[in-house]
This record gives sequence, C-alpha cells and structure tokens, in this order.
Amino acid sequence: MIRFGTAGVGDSFSEMGYKKTVQTGDYLVAFGLNHFEYQSGQGVRVTEASGNALGEVLKAKGITVSLHAPYYISLSSTEEDKRLGSLRYILESAKAVKSLGGTRIIIHSGSCAKITREEALSLASDTLLLAKKALADNGYDDVICCPETMGKFNQLGTLDEVISLCSLDESFIPCIDFGHLNARTVGGIKTKADYENILDTIKNRLGQYRYENFHSHFSKIMYTEKGGEKKHLTFSDNEYGPNYEPLLDIIHERGLTPVIVCESDGTQAEDAAKMKGYFEGLS
Repeated sequence: MIRFGTAGVGDSFSEMGYKKTVQTGDYLVAFGLNHFEYQSGQGVRVTEASGNALGEVLKAKGITVSLHAPYYISLSSTEEDKRLGSLRYILESAKAVKSLGGTRIIIHSGSCAKITREEALSLASDTLLLAKKALADNGYDDVICCPETMGKFNQLGTLDEVISLCSLDESFIPCIDFGHLNARTVGGIKTKADYENILDTIKNRLGQYRYENFHSHFSKIMYTEKGGEKKHLTFSDNEYGPNYEPLLDIIHERGLTPVIVCESDGTQAEDAAKMKGYFEGLS
C-alpha cells in the first residue's frame, strides 16, 4: 500500500487549533494522510513515554511512522570521533522510532567538502556498516537505515552514491528525495522518462523489493547553478521543479508501494493531500 504523509506538521496545524503533538493523528486524518515522519533533525528529544503515546494514537488511525535522524550525523567525517558519535545518534533515533511504532530512520549521507567523493563514500560505507552492527547489538535488528539523496553539490548523496550505500546490506532502503536530485542536477527532472531512469536504476541495482518499497521525500526546491539546493518551496511555485504528476503516473502504472513524505515549506499537509488526491484519481 502506498503511503502519503508529512515531514513534521505544517503551518496549518496551529491554524486549525491543534496544540499538542499527540493531536498529530487527528491533523493528518483531516487531510486524508496515512504516514508521519517525525522530525529529529536538531536532535532526538522524544521520550519513550511521549513516543509511545503518539505512536498508539497514530496506529489506531492507520498511520505509519518513520523518523528523520539528526542532521549533524556525519557518516563520512574524516574525524573518527565524529563518525563514532554518529553511531550514538543513530541508536538514539532507533530507540525513538521504535517507541513511535516505526522502523525506518532517514539518515543524511555525509559531506565531501574536504575530501574526494570516493573517500567520502568509503568512510560513509564503513560507518553505515558499523551502525548496522550497533543496531543489531542493541536489539534494534528490525530498524531500517534509509540513506537519503542530497541536494547540495558538496554533499555525499547522488543517486549512485545512495544506491552504493544501500548495496552494503539488503536491509538498507534508499530515501529518494526527488527535490534534492532535481536541485543537484540543476533542474534535471522534467519528464516521465527522467523519473523512469531513476526508478529503473533502483530496480536494476537493488532488486525488486527495494524498488517497490523505496522511501521518498518530495518537494519543490529552489537551487543555484553553483551550489545546488537553496530553499524548500511549496507546490504553488511554478519556477522550480520537480512536478509530482509524472512520478505518480509511473508508480500507479507499475504498482509500486513507496512511502512518500512531503517536505514543502509549511504546506506539507496540503501538498501531500494533493499528491494523494491525484494518485487516487488514477485508479
């Protein structure tokens, strides 16, 4: 079953009168959504008790959960203490997502600012394998690491690099951020064929299961020719892409069942609902 949801809650959460995190379920249901990605980008602060409380509410409403791990995780750092510190943040993320009733944690792939892309990928690969072992050693065997494609040129996270990371272990599922890929290719996703090339690459290199069940972020993103990603936008923007319709056409035609998390700037619930409505209209 395909899932549509939000990264955190949008501006309309408070505008609709909601005040408590535990009300997130009611908020998502109001938009007809069935997934929620808890945001821990600035650090994992959800307690086990609060995670359980929110998780129970979401489960009762048929809403699945994932968690975005801290942004400062550095899989490719040249400083060993920082890479080992990233293992701790991944374990904290695993504990949090389990309390919420989910299993997927989304992880930024790293940076290439001071080293070659090949060196960065090698370091990130080693760290991710250490994370897999640490998760197993701490009772989180079922937690799934989802390396994310990134939008800035100096970040590790091209489609090829993320697929290489996911090739390390069959449990790793790629988080394909189409807005990021469009930004780092300076508007390279324009046609149905562009999306097909991305999905076919996943299938050919990672196999049927991860092709059918990939994780995804979607938003329109402003970019520059010098650096790539600059700013997340809303679906009302007509200058930057990508457009979601060709992607959903393919997903419908091929019977794929990904999780699609909308990361629009403040209108993620409204825009996720637009995607879900369009997809349902294809049936």
